[in-house]
Formats: sequence, structure tokens, C-alpha cells
Amino acid sequence: MKINVGSTDRILRIIAGSAIVAAGFIFQTWWGVIGVIPIITGFVKTCPAYLPFGLSTCKVDKLKQ
Repeated sequence: MKINVGSTDRILRIIAGSAIVAAGFIFQTWWGVIGVIPIITGFVKTCPAYLPFGLSTCKVDKLKQ
């Protein structure tokens, strides 16, 4: 897959996802599970929502090998 998540975007996704998961635990709700999505996209460096629009936050276009 094509890498389309830059380093700043990646860090923000992981932090925001962790905060959502933590809020889910604190408020004891299943909505915290949604926080796993930005965490995964941050670690994988690919956002499926960016693909149809041709968006990329990477400085250099890289291919995952």
C-alpha cells in the first residue's frame, strides 16, 4: 500500500486515538473502541480515507516495500 500519512499527522493520530481510547475507559463506553482506528492508521502510515481523494501528508511520496 502507498504511504500517505506524514510524521506530524502520524503523531497526532496516535495521540488522539490514545485519548479517545482512554476516554472510553474512563466513561465506560464502547465509543473508545473508535480510537483504535487512528492508532492503527498512525502505525501503518496509510489512511484509507485519503486514497479516493489522492491526499497525502507525506513530504516525499514513498511506497511501502
